[in-house]
Amino acid sequence: MADTLAIVTGTTERGEDVISWFEAVILGLVQGLTEFLPISSTAHIRVVSAYAGWGDPGAAFTAVIQLGTEAAVLIYFRRELWEILSTWTRSLFDRELRHAFPARMGWYIILGTLPIGVLGLVLKTQIETVFRDLRIVGTTLIVFALILWFADRTARNKLTLEKHLSPVHAIVYGFAQSLALIPGVSRSGGTITAGLLLDYRREDAARYSFLLAIPAVLASGFLELAEIGGGRAPDWGPTLLATGISFAVGYAAVSWFLKYISTHRFTGFVVYRIVLGLFVILSVNLGWIPAQGG
Repeated sequence: MADTLAIVTGTTERGEDVISWFEAVILGLVQGLTEFLPISSTAHIRVVSAYAGWGDPGAAFTAVIQLGTEAAVLIYFRRELWEILSTWTRSLFDRELRHAFPARMGWYIILGTLPIGVLGLVLKTQIETVFRDLRIVGTTLIVFALILWFADRTARNKLTLEKHLSPVHAIVYGFAQSLALIPGVSRSGGTITAGLLLDYRREDAARYSFLLAIPAVLASGFLELAEIGGGRAPDWGPTLLATGISFAVGYAAVSWFLKYISTHRFTGFVVYRIVLGLFVILSVNLGWIPAQGG
């Protein structure tokens, strides 16, 4: 199956980090559609690439095109982000502003970013190699689907960020986000699950999840850009195309998702993750796709 699609798209032979224009379009769409849903965009990029016979596009390509979807978040939450940034900055000099929620949110985002920052540096080699094994991806899709289902069914869905977010909760959110270093967990899925287990409303958990992801995703993308060299650079034309597509589609996806979860549970996402996880594991065991990227 993978070989046939590879022949059609002309990608049976390619060097490391060489991305075709067709591949860029598909992966940009996949990134934009899945980044903000609790189904793991990195896992989908790995699976789609494996089935198409493209091999693993690599952590560098993935990190760079995530800048596109993160730009969508920056624009979507631009007013709230400006209020947070401006109030937090002024609070450093004005004691009266330090208890204002936007100023506190600035500190909560910093605190919540620390776990993934530290673990991302410590586990960088594993993130780019071992963690991208599709057997691990399939397993984490299933396991964290069950955790999300449990959280969604037991959550009291009553706490709000403005009244209840605290330094301890920010750290808990942060460690949950760091689980997304393993493809298949989902950055939004991990943090939203943590929020539900802490009894936050679904929309509040998702909102903080998206805000919390901004420093980590931007740092990851720009770190990969800084390290590009010595043959590691992706094919820039297709990579920039994929990034642009992921931005446009991602903006529409985040808008839809926030409206959807205000009145719906996560059951559909849970079922989808389990089915996809089982299919990935079965595909690897039957030899349809390789566990490791080419």
